[in-house]
Amino acid sequence: MKIARLIAVCVLLAAWAAPSARAAQPAAPDSERLQVNDAFIELHTGPGRGYPVFFVAERHQWITVEMRHTDWYRVRAEGGQVGWVQRQQLTNTLTAAGTTKGFRDVLLDDYLARRVEVGASWGRFKSEPMLKVWSAYRLSDTLGVEATLGQVQGLFSGTDFWHVNLNVEPWSDQRWSPYFGVGLGKFNNIPNNSLVNATPVNANLANAALGLRVHLSERFVARADYTLYTALVSDAHSSEYRALTLGLSFFF
Repeated sequence: MKIARLIAVCVLLAAWAAPSARAAQPAAPDSERLQVNDAFIELHTGPGRGYPVFFVAERHQWITVEMRHTDWYRVRAEGGQVGWVQRQQLTNTLTAAGTTKGFRDVLLDDYLARRVEVGASWGRFKSEPMLKVWSAYRLSDTLGVEATLGQVQGLFSGTDFWHVNLNVEPWSDQRWSPYFGVGLGKFNNIPNNSLVNATPVNANLANAALGLRVHLSERFVARADYTLYTALVSDAHSSEYRALTLGLSFFF
């Protein structure tokens, strides 16, 4: 139940930030007139193969690209017909200068424009199994904020924690991208009932993390990170824990 609640909270955070992410995504190229260079181009009624073809633009006809949705482009034909064309069909079209139009892979465009990310990781906290989920938002190309909820189920106690980090990612436009983060949060350790004279620990939490993100494909990213946690139990006492985790995230 605790894990389910952690995941639910993370999903809610992502849903709250999602409208901003969708607004930031490059949905359209600049409007441009292109000439059909293949035998024909099929216009669908919607952005997907499941939508029927309602019009065919033949060779030497001109179309105007108006916007993009994932791997599909909305175009307007000479006669005013408006439909959707898959990117592959546009790769041989010609510009007004007579050169072939280049369409960069939209997967790369989506990756470069990512804003919201939701993920989960598994690993070891000290020597105990650990699960954490997070939701992140990119403030700029190299700076982001991340909220994390975690749980450690040890042999003699259970630990719940949360923290908010500021992450720096200098090479965020690369497929392999290292990052560094620092943050603050809360740490709650509850001993098992079988232990004698053991008391729960509720402390402030600080952390520093070093990690690596790898863009896999589509909207998925693999992530590995090494984190040093410091639980500030009292003014005179603190406890340090090291965690190593591997995870998978989804961006949009």
